[in-house]
Amino acid sequence: MCGITGIWWRQPPEASQAHSQLKAMCDALSHRGPDDSGLWVEGAVGFGHRRLSIVDLSPLGHQPMESRDGRFVICFNGEIFNFGQLRDELAGRGHAFRGGSDTEVMLAAIQEWGLQAAVCRFVGMFAFALWDRQEQTLQLVRDRLGIKPLFVARSAQGDLLFGSELKALMAHSGFARQVNGEAVSAYLRYAYVPAPATIFRDAIKLLPGHILTLATVTGDWRQDAYWSLEEIAEHGQRTPFSGSFGDAADELEALARDAVRLRMIADVPLGAFLSGGVDSSLVVALMQAQSTRAIQTFTIGFEEARYDESEFARNIAAHLGTHHTEQRVTADEARAVIPALPGMYDEPLADSSQIPTYLVCALARRSVTVALSGDGGDELFGGYSRYAVAPQAWRWLRPIPRPVRQVAGRLLAGAAAMGIPTPGGPAKAMKISELLSVHGLPDVYRQLISTTSKPSRFLQAPRAPADPVYDIQRLNRLAHPEERMMLADTMYYLPDDLLCKLDRASMAVALEGRVPLLDHRVVEFAWRQPVQHRTGKALLKDVLGRYVPRALFERPKMGFEVPIGPWLRGPLRAWADDVLDPVALRAAGLFDVPAVRELLSQHVSGTRENAHMLWSVLMLESWRREWGAHV
Repeated sequence: MCGITGIWWRQPPEASQAHSQLKAMCDALSHRGPDDSGLWVEGAVGFGHRRLSIVDLSPLGHQPMESRDGRFVICFNGEIFNFGQLRDELAGRGHAFRGGSDTEVMLAAIQEWGLQAAVCRFVGMFAFALWDRQEQTLQLVRDRLGIKPLFVARSAQGDLLFGSELKALMAHSGFARQVNGEAVSAYLRYAYVPAPATIFRDAIKLLPGHILTLATVTGDWRQDAYWSLEEIAEHGQRTPFSGSFGDAADELEALARDAVRLRMIADVPLGAFLSGGVDSSLVVALMQAQSTRAIQTFTIGFEEARYDESEFARNIAAHLGTHHTEQRVTADEARAVIPALPGMYDEPLADSSQIPTYLVCALARRSVTVALSGDGGDELFGGYSRYAVAPQAWRWLRPIPRPVRQVAGRLLAGAAAMGIPTPGGPAKAMKISELLSVHGLPDVYRQLISTTSKPSRFLQAPRAPADPVYDIQRLNRLAHPEERMMLADTMYYLPDDLLCKLDRASMAVALEGRVPLLDHRVVEFAWRQPVQHRTGKALLKDVLGRYVPRALFERPKMGFEVPIGPWLRGPLRAWADDVLDPVALRAAGLFDVPAVRELLSQHVSGTRENAHMLWSVLMLESWRREWGAHV
C-alpha cells in the first residue's frame, strides 16, 4: 500500500523545477508511505512514490520501478495478491526476477501479455501509472471495484496531474481550487461525491475498472473499461448459477476462503477488524481457519450502549480463539478526531462512521501493518434494509393517485414544521412526506439514500448535478429492483463512501486495509445468484454458520455510528456555531446563510432532527476552510 502521484507536462520545465513540483506532490502523501520515497522524471513525464512496505521489504521493492527490458516504468499503489502464481507462470516463460515484490511481477506480466490482458489476470486492489517508452504513452489504471483511489486533473498550464489523494494535486501550484457546483449539490444529497466527479471543477476520479490513456501529442485523454460491474451483473442474469442453495454456499465458502488466504500474504504483522457483524465475522472466521496461531482482531467499544457492538465482537473472538484487542472510547476521545477530518478527507465526506473507523485503524496500527475488513458484504449480498423497504413502500404507494399523495405529503410536512405531534416524530414525518410525491421505485430508492431531497435550498448558487447513482437505478435492465439497488450501491456508495472512508482512515496511520469480500471472483459469483440467495445475506450467513453458532450473529443490523445528533446539541454546539458563522459563510459565497442557520437552530432547539444534514454542511464548510477552496 502506497501513495502515488505524477505529472505529464505540456511544456516540460527545467529538471530542477520538475523535481521540485513532483517532490511537493509526493511529500503531500508521506502519510501513505513512511518507509521509502522515490522520484523519477524523463522528458515530459514524472512519477512520485511513497512506500508502505508490505511484501519484499528490501530496497528491491523501491518505486518507481523499470521493467527488466527497460521499456516500462511503473508507479504502483496496492497489492496483487496472486503475484506468486503469476511469477511462477512468467518464470516458466523465461522471465527472471531480481527481488520478491509484486510490482516486478506486474511489469513482467505487462511485458509478456500487454497491459489490458495483464490487468485482467490480476487479483488485487490497485491504482497505478505506466509509462511506455517505446510507444510514448502514459496510462493510468484503477482496480475493478475502486478499492484504491486515483484522481486526475488539469493544471492551469494544461498539464495532466494524478495522485492517490486530492492533496497531492493541490500541492501543485497550477491546480485551481475552485469547487464544482454540481458536485456540491450531489454531495449534499448523498453525503459523498459520486464518481467521476470530484469536489473540484478541474479534477475527476478515474472510474473503477478503467484505463485512462493520454495522447502525449495533444494532451487529450480517454477512459476505456477493461471490466464493467454493470456488464457482470447483466451477464450473471443471463447465465445464472444452476446449482442448489447448498451448492452455492459451498462454492462461496471456497471462493471466500481463497480470497482471504491470498490477503493473508504479507511480510509484516497482520490482523483484522471485528465488529461482530456477519461480514467481519466471516472474514475473521476464514482467517483463523487458515492460520496456525491466533490471529489478531480489533474492535472499538463506546460508552453509549446504543452504539456499542463490542460485546458481539468479543463473543465472536472468544468462540474463534483470536487474540482480541478491544478499546473502550469515551465520547471526548471520539470527538477529538473531528478537527483532523477535513485534512484526512481532502474531499468532503459526511459519513459520521469515519470517526470510529479512524479510531479502530489507529488501534490496529499499534500492533499490525495490515488489517482485513468485511466491506462489500452488504452491497453484494443484500444486507441493507432498503432492499426490502423500497419495493414494499412502492407497492403501497403506487395505487394511490400521485396528486392525492402530494396533498397528504404537504399536510404531513406542515404538521411536522408547526410542531404538531406526528407518528415517529418530525424527522420521520418529513421523510414520509417526501416519499409520498415519488414517481416510481427509483425515486423511492433515491429518497431513502438521500440526506436531503432538495440540496439547492442550502446553496447560494445551486446547480442541478448529473446523478449517476439515480441513473444506474433508473436505466439499468436488471429484472429485480433489489438487484438494481445493489448495483447502484456497489458502483457508487461502496467506492465513493465506504472504501474511501477505509482508505483515508487507514492510510492516515499508515495501515493497509484489505477487503477480501471484494475479490472480483466473489463479486462475479454473487451476481450469478438468484436474488433470493442474496437478500438478507442468506448465503453469507449460511457460510458463517459453519464456523460460528448463529446465536452469536443473528440479530438486527447495527451501523458503525456515533451520536452526532446529541453531540451537536451539547458538546459540539459551540464548534458548529463557529463553523457556520454567518459572516464567514456570506464571504465564502457557497451556502445560503439563512437556510443553514435555520438548520442549526432547529436542531439545537430540538424542533427538528437535522443531524445528518447538519453534519454534511459542517464537513463541507470545515473542508473548504482547511483547503482554501473557493466558488
